Amino acid sequence: MPDKLIKHGFILIFLALVTGFAIPQAQSPRLALSAHTIGLLSGILLLAVAGIWERLRLSERQLRVTYWGWVYSGYANWAGILFGSMTGAGRMTPLAANGATGGDLPEMIVGFLLISLSLAALGAAGLSIWGMRAKPQV
Repeated sequence: MPDKLIKHGFILIFLALVTGFAIPQAQSPRLALSAHTIGLLSGILLLAVAGIWERLRLSERQLRVTYWGWVYSGYANWAGILFGSMTGAGRMTPLAANGATGGDLPEMIVGFLLISLSLAALGAAGLSIWGMRAKPQV
């Protein structure tokens, strides 16, 4: 799985770099800049998780949940903020959106992505912390 995390990390970094070109065309350029930054940071986070992956002491099921939690949260964060920037949906991100709000459907989509990615990231972080516990003394 570390190789897959590395691949997803670089894909997110690439998507974030391409997002930089969309900033001037966005309905909310400040949110588009946030999507650009979030994509870069999420990609780097996936690379960091890949670096410690072999040290996680988790069951196969826990590893799968951790993997998908990190991957989903990275993509959903980038995509949700980018979608919000293009549609003006900024109710859940009032500072970055500078108070802009969009229609009900775009706001619901952004809200779903941001809430679900938060839960996924919390789960992945918690499992990662649990997986780094000290090895038992023999």
